[in-house]
Formats: sequence, structure tokens, C-alpha cells
Amino acid sequence: MSRIGKMPITVPAGVEVKIDGTTVAVKGPKGELSRTFRPFVTIEQEGDQIVVSRIDDSRDAKAQHGLVRTLVANMIEGVSNGFSKKLQLVGVGYRAALKGKDLEMQLGYSHPVIVECPEGITFQVPQPTEVVVSGSSKEQVGQVAADIRKWRRPEPYKGKGIRYEGEYIRRKLGKAAKGD
Repeated sequence: MSRIGKMPITVPAGVEVKIDGTTVAVKGPKGELSRTFRPFVTIEQEGDQIVVSRIDDSRDAKAQHGLVRTLVANMIEGVSNGFSKKLQLVGVGYRAALKGKDLEMQLGYSHPVIVECPEGITFQVPQPTEVVVSGSSKEQVGQVAADIRKWRRPEPYKGKGIRYEGEYIRRKLGKAAKGD
């Protein structure tokens, strides 16, 4: 039995969950999310708790059990509290600013990089070298943050680039001085 899959999910006050077969729709103060899962598990609501159980002991059902429970828990967490990722721009002249809802970054290229804001995501720029990506879907927040990071990955020699907050960049020594 999956240790994660057998734990019940508590639904907080203010969050509405609708289960229709393998489709789960969650509505809360931060938005609404819905997702259809594969039919290897059953999802049931018992009072203010949701229980995910597998239909049999097949390999596919075992693989989906903990995954589906975690995805449903993340949906509930997202519509009640939301998720966010902080990115730091490290480098001379690297800065970010909001242009309407979109994000405009100066990353050492000849032109500014403009990242359009997808639906369900918000950008915040508390400082010119800091970007906060937030939204109700953990998967979408992580993907948008990864797409922003792709513009300038941190390099190991000077440490310049876009990095996640708290990310450790392993530094390398440059060319050794010529010894005579």
C-alpha cells in the first residue's frame, strides 16, 4: 500500500470539491482547477476529507495511487493558498520590470526579453533583480519559472544568470595563471 496514497486529504473551509468519476474540480478563493485522472484509482469524498484508493493491485494502479493523491492535494492547496517561486537575476545590468502584466528583462542581449504572462499566473517584481512567479497551479508555476530561467542559466565561472532563490551554483576556477 502506498504510504502517500493512503493518507486522506483534508479539505479546508472555503474550498469546494466536485468529483465526477475520475474528474476532480476544485474551486477556492485563489481560483479553480480541474483535472481528469486515469481510471486506475477511485476518488471519494467523505465529509471534509477526500480518500484516494486503487481499484486493484496492478502495477499501473500502484504507480498512480500516490501520484493522484498528491496531485489532488496540490490542487486543493493551490486554490486555497497558491504557490510561488522566486527567481534572482545575478549579473551586471541584469534587471526585470513589469510592462502591463508581462515581464520585461534585460539579460545582456541586444534587445529586452519579454515573457508574456499566461492565464492563471501573476508576475511580481519587488526589486529589479528579483522576480516572483505565483499562481494556483503548482505545475504551471514551476513550468513558467523554468521557462524564464532558460533565458540565462547560471554559469559556473562568475555565477551570472537567473537562479531560483536559495539555489547553490557550484563555482569553478577560471584558467590557471601561466607558471614560469
